[in-house]
Amino acid sequence: MTDYDKLKQLGEKTALPQSPDEAMLEAVDNPHIDVDYNIRFTCPEFTSLCPLTGQPDFAKFIIDYIPAEKILESKSLKLFMHSFRNHGDFHEACTIYIAKRIIAEIKPKWLRIAGLWYPRGGIPIDIFYQTAEAPKGALIPELVCDEYKGR
Repeated sequence: MTDYDKLKQLGEKTALPQSPDEAMLEAVDNPHIDVDYNIRFTCPEFTSLCPLTGQPDFAKFIIDYIPAEKILESKSLKLFMHSFRNHGDFHEACTIYIAKRIIAEIKPKWLRIAGLWYPRGGIPIDIFYQTAEAPKGALIPELVCDEYKGR
């Protein structure tokens, strides 16, 4: 049985998880374990709910990581990120929770996450986290955070 045979969501019709805790992150073997390389996921249409007002919050997420033994399966990450759409929590809680779930699932050599939240009350809130310094020699793209311009 290969890693791919163990995947429960890829290639199947999969319902959107009702909450981030219910969402399943899946991983497969790193096909190039001998090389430090960066994987970047960008989620430009992230939504969650304000825990106090219930109003939607919007963000762009940039997730960079250098895999160790496992890499994230992208459909499971997509479903996980979308599971926040009915979840109420503060920006900081959502951003760090996402990082912790990814770390728990794949134990990367290095991870950096940026939650670039659109204005709430006129102030954009950006949350950044990384596990450590990136391994020497690894190509890590610059983290560009476009200034919010409104309309």
